[in-house]
Amino acid sequence: MYTSAVIVVAVGVTYAAVPLYRMFCAATGFAGTPKVGMGKYEADRLVPVEDAKRIKVHFNADTSDQLPWSFVPQQKYVTVLPGETSLAFYKAKNDSDQDIIGIATYNVTPDRIAPYFAKVECFCFEEQKLIAGEEVDMPLLFFIDRDVLDDPACRNLDDIVLSYTFFRARRNAQGHLEPDAPDSVVQASQGFADYEIAPRAEDRRRTENTPPSS
Repeated sequence: MYTSAVIVVAVGVTYAAVPLYRMFCAATGFAGTPKVGMGKYEADRLVPVEDAKRIKVHFNADTSDQLPWSFVPQQKYVTVLPGETSLAFYKAKNDSDQDIIGIATYNVTPDRIAPYFAKVECFCFEEQKLIAGEEVDMPLLFFIDRDVLDDPACRNLDDIVLSYTFFRARRNAQGHLEPDAPDSVVQASQGFADYEIAPRAEDRRRTENTPPSS
């Protein structure tokens, strides 16, 4: 019984590792992940520091080779004061003749600014479905926490880069969201009746990274 309990706990920790790591990065700014939560909506955090120097935020956009979308920022950069909210937009277009679901990840560089870069509203880590030929605007509302002024490592920081990368979304056999899936897996995970519920053998091999049988 003890051995079985240890195995169950170990398996549970394995499946929880990815979401827990994302939560840790979002809470601490580790690995260039902009912070979420942590009291970013408090009124005193959203007051611009007028006598501070402005920081230029550059926007970058990339897409996976598996995703036939056009994805670009609608502005090259904006300049903001610490504590000042700013609204930016990205544009995404499905260039294919099929409905496709994508999901975006992001990071900010240099890494030392990540603990102070907070997103109020964002399209990242959420499934975005675009029908064939559809084009949409994707808003981003963010601010740089005023505590950045007290960090000696950020004292001479003038420019930062916010990067988004869109992947083709899927859910694996355990129901976890993963990028760049075969179309049958993506469609079946969304409950479309025209696709088989169980992935094909070829798709399972791609999902589980197992070699084909000889």
